Amino acid sequence: MMHCVIWARVSSREQREGYSIDAQLRITRERAEKEGWTIAREFVVAESAKRGAERLVFNQMLKWVKANSRKQKIGYILAHKLDRTCRNIRDAVRLQELEDTCDVKLAFVENHFGPGAAGALSFNVMAAVAQYYSDNLRAEVLKGIEEKVRQGWAPGLAAFGYINVAGDRDNPIQLHPVNSKAVRRIFELYATGTKTLEQIGDALRREGFVYRTSEPRFSRNAVSYILHNPIYTGLVRFRGELYVGKHEPLIDKATFDECHRLLNRKNRRTNKVNHYLAGGMFVCGHCGFGITGEKVVRKQKNGNVHQYIYYRCANVYPEADHPVVRWRQEQLEEAILTDLRSLRIDDEEDRKWFREKLVASVGDEVFLREERLKSLRRRLADLETKQKRLLDAYLAGAVDKNTFTTKTTQFKEETEKAEADLQTSKAGPVTGFEHVVEVFDLAQVAAERWEVSDKAGRREILDTILLKRTLSDTSLVTTKRKPFDVFAKGLILDKSRGDRIRTCDLLTPSQAR
Repeated sequence: MMHCVIWARVSSREQREGYSIDAQLRITRERAEKEGWTIAREFVVAESAKRGAERLVFNQMLKWVKANSRKQKIGYILAHKLDRTCRNIRDAVRLQELEDTCDVKLAFVENHFGPGAAGALSFNVMAAVAQYYSDNLRAEVLKGIEEKVRQGWAPGLAAFGYINVAGDRDNPIQLHPVNSKAVRRIFELYATGTKTLEQIGDALRREGFVYRTSEPRFSRNAVSYILHNPIYTGLVRFRGELYVGKHEPLIDKATFDECHRLLNRKNRRTNKVNHYLAGGMFVCGHCGFGITGEKVVRKQKNGNVHQYIYYRCANVYPEADHPVVRWRQEQLEEAILTDLRSLRIDDEEDRKWFREKLVASVGDEVFLREERLKSLRRRLADLETKQKRLLDAYLAGAVDKNTFTTKTTQFKEETEKAEADLQTSKAGPVTGFEHVVEVFDLAQVAAERWEVSDKAGRREILDTILLKRTLSDTSLVTTKRKPFDVFAKGLILDKSRGDRIRTCDLLTPSQAR
């Protein structure tokens, strides 16, 4: 008795039109029964399955038929139509090779090819037509995707923080009510420069954010992917190019750029892992060369061996007036501690007072910014309404063309100005002012934290707080990052503004006395 293998495939479009796998299997089974063939196995794939599933199942079918054609007396591969099996010429050639090597022929419910050269020609023509259809369909799909991107919408599933809204043509990608807050939180935490990717994952878990049901915690890779994705600034990346998106941005470009600067800085490596204060951490104050580390071994007369680590200028051809810049590690560490201690407000009462004022002051600024954002959004809505009313009046003949043109230009200029002001006002996180307090808290414990940290932790603290680090033959000179530079200069109270803090020049109560 002759056996056959059934191959069934339907596209996503055909499934939507009601043409199911079940219908295709019913037709092919009826044909097998009519011919008196016994079905040895059925291979089925729907294109709504995971991408690449069809190719995987097709290869499995060929492999299985080759292995079992003689043992199970398989004489035919039965399908509904030729384009169900052959999407390209290569598939057709592989099936013809199967017929030549295993004597397994192709049979179709709707397509019939005669014997000899004429039948082979008809088969090849139909296979070429199937490939043309497949290639053309792929081109049309890619064209549609590219057009969607050019219109400002990301193709496929929305990125984490957004959701796809089916049926909403005007706004198909919208903010996820919870995940969008997690994305903002990730950028806020990393922009402070005080958190690693792992620490951000831990912080989000403590705050109740969930990445996925199957993977609740934000892994290092998940956080890194989010920090590198420009979609959160309002851009869409497609085929290596960036397009302006219409979806609502979650963060501003300044925050995104700052996070990238920190990511690039933290990826820096040094080959001299034992000399943790080398590798670009300091530069020579006289020539600008980097400071390198060296280990010196000294053997005393009594036989004892002592090892010392020195940090010196790496310039091997210094000018004649270049002094010897060479520090023992212990001396440099003590100088660093002294510099970090300058950030601390020693008086506990002053420290508490300043922290309370900082929270209140920055909180007021956030409130005022939010109010300004609301005002600008109302202004844009009002301008849009005026423009619609003007157009209605023009179409009704109540306004002449010159007046319409003049007013339209005026509304357009006002709209562009309001949109520019809105983008400027969005700079910096709208909420989360508590992170400013986190920076202040770090400044107060920087020296103590540096003392108890390992070498990698010490490097991270210096990178976080100090923008420039210069060594001369006698002194360490540093430039603090903002706002750490404020704490190093001291605090001044502006009495004329009702004890409101000015973060550029602040003085504590005891200093005022």
